[in-house]
Amino acid sequence: MMGMKWAYLAAGIVFEVLGTICMKYAEGFTKLFPSILVFVFYGLSLAALVFVLEKMEVSIAYGIWASAGTALIAIIGMLFFKENVSVAKIVSVSFIILGIMGLELLD
Repeated sequence: MMGMKWAYLAAGIVFEVLGTICMKYAEGFTKLFPSILVFVFYGLSLAALVFVLEKMEVSIAYGIWASAGTALIAIIGMLFFKENVSVAKIVSVSFIILGIMGLELLD
């Protein structure tokens, strides 16, 4: 059962990332299907987080959920949406990833 909290947390992160990607495609909620998916994916993401919080401290779970989603979206933005890639952005994302590892390994 210990692995289930990590599975729920991973699912929550994936759904949050998918919801954010759909935001990009929703174009200010002018596109119906991506707009609906924003709410579906964010709803699933928050539901997964609720289940995680039964077994994990909120500071750890939310910290990992929020920062992993942020790091993944930054990477996806650079790779798939052709956003600016800079040394500062790469170093910053690296610090986010190190912070995630610190939350898990040092707890």
